Amino acid sequence: MSITYNYEYSRKLRVCFIGAGQHAFRNIFPTFAFAPVELTAVCDLDPERAGNCARLFGALRTYTSHLEMLAKEKPDLVFIVTSYDAQGLPVYPALAMDCLRAGAHAWIEKPPAGTSAEIREMMRVSAETGRHVAVGLKKMFFPANLKAKGLSERPSFGRINCITARYPQQLPPHEERADNHKMVYFLDHMVHPHSVLLLLGGPLESLFVTRSASGAATVSLRFKSGAIGNLILSHGQSGSSFFERTEIIGEGENVVVDNNIRVTLYRSGRQTAGYGRSGDYFSLYEDESGPLHWEPEFSLGQLHNKGLFLLGYAPEVIHYTTRLLEGKGPEYGTLEDALEMLLIYEAYRKPDGHVHFIGK
Repeated sequence: MSITYNYEYSRKLRVCFIGAGQHAFRNIFPTFAFAPVELTAVCDLDPERAGNCARLFGALRTYTSHLEMLAKEKPDLVFIVTSYDAQGLPVYPALAMDCLRAGAHAWIEKPPAGTSAEIREMMRVSAETGRHVAVGLKKMFFPANLKAKGLSERPSFGRINCITARYPQQLPPHEERADNHKMVYFLDHMVHPHSVLLLLGGPLESLFVTRSASGAATVSLRFKSGAIGNLILSHGQSGSSFFERTEIIGEGENVVVDNNIRVTLYRSGRQTAGYGRSGDYFSLYEDESGPLHWEPEFSLGQLHNKGLFLLGYAPEVIHYTTRLLEGKGPEYGTLEDALEMLLIYEAYRKPDGHVHFIGK
């Protein structure tokens, strides 16, 4: 994929930004160097923070009221990177709907809401106004995950039978799950493994949770496609360990993604030597059926080895902004995807040891 730099686009979207915290400063504003956007204004309750981002990233004006900014700037698109309210709920739904009603599209960070009802309301307002909302489900844009998805769709791979994933997340005990404040960390992070599972396997039909005393958990999954899966919430793993591992198993082939950057395809093949007769492992399989392996290089100043690209931030912003210029909404990170995340989250809030059907 060849990347176009910001100054090379002949058409750009007028963009405003709500939120000027460290995450926005570090991970979202810098992506604009590769997207068709013209940043006109930054809004933050802290005028100093808004000013810092405006000066560094080229915005012309700053505001402390998003409603004033929407009225004066009339943007095509608003990026929103904020946090939680006093009740422990994400503030994105109200801000996004303000933008939609003002005639702007919206891009919101995860988690997009605290309830599925809020997602449904955003969907209603989006349809009513004809404006789109994209959600920052960055794992759906990781190059490694998209490569794995493409490999699993090869005819030789066959249908997906099962998916296994690992993510270092702690699940609070059931008696704490009605408390939004005690669920903030879980809500903030559970969208990561589940957005990958959605990308690779499609929507879930049900899940079954078994939790350890420390908060680690195994989650048995059944996809609507008929595939099954298992998610390990590996709370307690070493801080020096790789974070994640994902494997997709088809019909004679499988794909493994390690640490979000290393992709290995184990191709279908037959052994060329009989059992107990092979003197070296290279001759076990024909060369054309041996495993294929991809990982980035870190010697040259390439875009593909930068965190902005490896971690999906630049790809998700480029994807949404270029599709808006084409008159289209997002393909990934949609409100439908967000609804799936919140329905899964609501299933996790129920007692363990029972099969919970998603959305029921």
